[in-house]
Amino acid sequence: MGRIQPADAVAKHHHTSLFGNAVSLTESPLVEGLIYVGTDDGLVQVTEDSGQTWRRIALFPEVPDMTYVSCLTASQHDADTIFAAFDNHKNGDFTPYLLMSDDRGHNWISIAGDLPARDFVYTVAEDHENPCLLFAGTEFGAYFTVDGGKQWTKLTGGMPTISVRDIAIQKRENDLVLGTFGRGIYILDDYSPLRDVSKECFEQASVLFPVKDALRYIETSRMGGLQGKGSQGASFYAAPNPPFGAVFTYYLKEKVTTRKERRKEAEKKAEKEGTPVPYPTIEELRAEDEEQEPRVILVVRDDSGEIVRRVTGPRDKGIHRVAWDLRYPASTPVELKSPEDRPSWRRPPTGPLALPGTYTVTLASEVDGVMTSLAEPQPFEVVPLELATFAAEDRAAVLAFRKKVARLYRAVRGALKAAEQARTRIKHIRQAVLDTPAADSALLADVHALEQRLNQLLVRLRGDPTRTKREEPAPPSIRARVRQVVSNQWRTTSAPTQTQREAYQYAGTEFTEVLAELRTLMEKDLVQLEAKLEAAGAPWTPGRIPTWEME
Repeated sequence: MGRIQPADAVAKHHHTSLFGNAVSLTESPLVEGLIYVGTDDGLVQVTEDSGQTWRRIALFPEVPDMTYVSCLTASQHDADTIFAAFDNHKNGDFTPYLLMSDDRGHNWISIAGDLPARDFVYTVAEDHENPCLLFAGTEFGAYFTVDGGKQWTKLTGGMPTISVRDIAIQKRENDLVLGTFGRGIYILDDYSPLRDVSKECFEQASVLFPVKDALRYIETSRMGGLQGKGSQGASFYAAPNPPFGAVFTYYLKEKVTTRKERRKEAEKKAEKEGTPVPYPTIEELRAEDEEQEPRVILVVRDDSGEIVRRVTGPRDKGIHRVAWDLRYPASTPVELKSPEDRPSWRRPPTGPLALPGTYTVTLASEVDGVMTSLAEPQPFEVVPLELATFAAEDRAAVLAFRKKVARLYRAVRGALKAAEQARTRIKHIRQAVLDTPAADSALLADVHALEQRLNQLLVRLRGDPTRTKREEPAPPSIRARVRQVVSNQWRTTSAPTQTQREAYQYAGTEFTEVLAELRTLMEKDLVQLEAKLEAAGAPWTPGRIPTWEME
């Protein structure tokens, strides 16, 4: 604290060592016996013969004497290169001291670059493939540089402002692991796109980075439920897993904006410059009101060029990541609700698992219904883990069967939705007959007969509610047979069983008859009934457009 403390000073010697301590150590991965040791009193000791002799380094450019050597990292690419971080904050000095030597510590240069002036450095790590890609852990976060330390960029994307005390790199997965003070561990999964980052890269309008091989397996949870802690309760800690499937990383220089966002930006710019704010015409405002929000879409194709899946992603400027779950689209009816609205215990609808092999992904935008390619396609591999006890021998045949089941499931679920809509229309028709004085009361008998036919079809499609709610045995419905195949085949890499193949045949045969009867009921009989209602001057009911002629 700038002076010698008296003998009775509080805790004078409780946290102060009488001797210098070795606080950082690194061994060269390229040269046996080359070891660097840093101490808490500002020294770096070097041995090139496994500790038999040592060379003392006490002076470092611009680093105050006695500064704590917080980290030493020997290069994985150059046997003579060593990185050193110094921490002098206990003396009121918060300068980021980050040095590099390319001659085993004889000479040093600063690589702190443009790190913030008061963001002192705790740790430094080097990428195992690109020697110019470095990471630094500081008091207020983590940074990376792609030019050896001239320019640093802070890692955000969910990373809080917290001191990063240690950095480890998982080389097989290219994961960056950050140890923080008081906030646990943070992991940046597959940071390999940072190896392709450059100033020229960020000058482009958009970039789609190379895609890591995607591992193909069936997700499950030991804890029950879909993921995480399952049924273990709120006190059980479980960190989220990395995204499953193929992870796509892309960069947008500018946000894909709506008309309203562009107008607001122009107004803000005019106010800032002191120029008149342009006022939109009513047609321009109408175009804003009717505009569908633009989307960024990643289009996945197989090796034959066929589209397998379209995945939407954020449209804001910056670097983004989205994952494809290695599946074809679900065959369930379209829902406009956001996936976040689904309860966490309900499994989201999915399609069959795609085959292993080579795929490509293309980055595109959709504005006013027009798709525009934004970047060159990137190839990637879907690699099977082969974890199944009874793995399918002919994967192509299995996928062909699952696609057949998906088509049947799509038709069955769609027919059920159509039948439910028909039931709603019939209920409105019954009430409309009563509300229309000119309607023949005999129409009520037609309505009743049509409703009974529809009920019989619904029993065959989805089951007999009269039996099931009284615990009476009932034959399996068409939906139950198909859903049983889907629920099993969608979550395995094994071939379908004979029971599943027969379930498909039974359900498909019966559904062919039911679909024909439902089509007749809805497209002919129900339409004729609604025409009679319209002729009688009945109020509007769902499913029909009123007629009118000028008198």
